[in-house]
Amino acid sequence: MKYIKKLSDYAIAGGVGAILVAGLAGCQQKSEENAEQSNTQAKGAFVIIEETAPGKYKIKDEFPSDETRIVLKKLDGSEKVLTKEELDQLMKEEEAKIDNGTSDLTKPQEAQVSSQGMGLGETILASMAGAMVGAWIGNKLFGNANYQNNRKAGYKSPSTYSRSAKSFNKPRSSGSKTGKSGFFGSKSSTRSSSSFGG
Repeated sequence: MKYIKKLSDYAIAGGVGAILVAGLAGCQQKSEENAEQSNTQAKGAFVIIEETAPGKYKIKDEFPSDETRIVLKKLDGSEKVLTKEELDQLMKEEEAKIDNGTSDLTKPQEAQVSSQGMGLGETILASMAGAMVGAWIGNKLFGNANYQNNRKAGYKSPSTYSRSAKSFNKPRSSGSKTGKSGFFGSKSSTRSSSSFGG
């Protein structure tokens, strides 16, 4: 009888232990998911833009980053990180072009003559960094049917575009607090200036 009581005590202790272990495992899994989620929800984009002809540019590479940073590789081989002031100026110029219909991003594709690339501001808006530095222009671009097609033309190759799309569109947890995901969709993108590191 004594042994049976002891066995039942162990069983109860074992049951409580199992519940605690399961609870701890659940917590660990949750923290791993949160860590993974924060990795996939980058706050910015690191973009390398290459000058392909005088005044023409293409996106050479881009990937998620904690800060938005745009590196410009010029024809002469020199490199430059664009400042926030330079980006703000480029975005203002592009907004004016979009408004008056002269931006390559909003033209019908057949009208886009240069295969060498677009202007620097247009190329930035075609990149994922455009969501951070030119967020307020997003609605104007989304209202234009030509934008998505012309955006792809801003990348050096189709594989560069698809690699970028995959890296920025990793599955996000449904518990995310960042709102809509995707290009120009993040609520946090409205804080464009503050997230720029340069």
